[in-house]
Amino acid sequence: MLQKEYIHIALADDDEDDRLFFTDAFSELKMKTKVDTFKDGHELMLYLNQEDAILPQVLFLDLNMPRKNGMECLQEIKANPRFDSMAIAIYSTSSSEEHIEETFVLGANIYIKKPSDFNALKKVLSDVVTLNWQYHTSGLNKDNFLLRM
Repeated sequence: MLQKEYIHIALADDDEDDRLFFTDAFSELKMKTKVDTFKDGHELMLYLNQEDAILPQVLFLDLNMPRKNGMECLQEIKANPRFDSMAIAIYSTSSSEEHIEETFVLGANIYIKKPSDFNALKKVLSDVVTLNWQYHTSGLNKDNFLLRM
């Protein structure tokens, strides 16, 4: 089987600056990635539910979005076996225990509090994309769920 030339990444986030920050960080990382961004959960799910959609290997999901929030997307994605191979990184300004607990229980793979510093963002994105997801999710526990900076 051919190795994919790039890692397909998707971000659903209603904050335009955060989307720009995110794509800029990936372009500076010089990793072979293809990044798609969606301005809310509704737009994300419309895309993912297309039969010919190229599914991302890693989906970064903001929690607080209009029309359809990150929790709703996470529940929909986890209910559909077609998305089983997708790693889901919750990407939020919130670090409330309640949100962390709820997304963990719903089956997200990792929880990232949005860094405000661009270099910290590059490091966190690089760490997440280069994670060995098979290994990381096999022993998934609450301690390695929240990515600490």
